[in-house]
Amino acid sequence: MCTPRYDITLDQFMGVAHLLPCQRGNVAVGNCTFVNALLWMCRTGALWRDLPECYGKWITVCRRFNRWSRSGAIEHLFTALQEERIIGVGIRVLAMDSTSVKVYRHAAGAPKKGAPGPSASPG
Repeated sequence: MCTPRYDITLDQFMGVAHLLPCQRGNVAVGNCTFVNALLWMCRTGALWRDLPECYGKWITVCRRFNRWSRSGAIEHLFTALQEERIIGVGIRVLAMDSTSVKVYRHAAGAPKKGAPGPSASPG
């Protein structure tokens, strides 16, 4: 379900559009729709797969987000959205999942295989 009342307007978008990479070729999701998709994701904290269809295919939005993140465009975009008072919250998130972090058993405090368990200390 899309919530257009939370989407930025075309006038608001035009204030930050100059910061975004140019679209090339036949693009399924316009930059304004893409920005609104990102704002929806930030507001809800949902998974990419839960992105409403009105914002385009989730994989398309996710891939563009990854490209723009690597190029620094996302940071410039959100800085400008904050400076223009289009969004009122600073967004600073560190997100990790199992695809980027591997925890080994010994790092997580698990006993090593064959090692004696914790001994009971007299009280």
